[in-house]
Amino acid sequence: MTLTELKYIVAVAREKHFGHAAEACFVAQPTLSVAIKKLEDELGVVIFERGGTEISMTPLGAQIVAQAELVLEQTASIKEIAKQNKDPLVGPFRLGIIYTIAPYLLPPLVKTMIDRVPQMPLVLQENFTVRLLELLRQGELDAAIMALPFPQHGLLVQPLYDEPFVVALPKHHAWATRAAINPHELKS
Repeated sequence: MTLTELKYIVAVAREKHFGHAAEACFVAQPTLSVAIKKLEDELGVVIFERGGTEISMTPLGAQIVAQAELVLEQTASIKEIAKQNKDPLVGPFRLGIIYTIAPYLLPPLVKTMIDRVPQMPLVLQENFTVRLLELLRQGELDAAIMALPFPQHGLLVQPLYDEPFVVALPKHHAWATRAAINPHELKS
């Protein structure tokens, strides 16, 4: 029994005609007929009643065709799983990002992703760092863009960029003439 033979019996059941089923399967009608007869002989059953121009399934044939349809669906699912695992850029990429930087990073990031990997759906999740960390650790996100500091255990952290922060002061403030301000001084 082969998948091709199963495909042929499903096609005949759908078309109710050996010639039309052969066309749908891109084979010659004798090729299809021989394959189906071979399957019937292997199983020791009659799948199709052949009488004149009418083709009908036997009750047992209907059960076999229904099972063949399930096998072919499962085969397609197996192929899809293999395809997704062969090319990591096929499945959806689930990206989390903190609210504060999403409006600045997402527009160019989304455009770049669409341009470079249009076949990969991008699923975005804006949230707070704590929630994004939970989703990452639960496997519900593939990656997250967040600002340090946060607990990094169990995660691979790659810096994207450093953003300089400045203190803006009135011209006459006591610190206005200083070349540098220690961040600890800002706490008091």
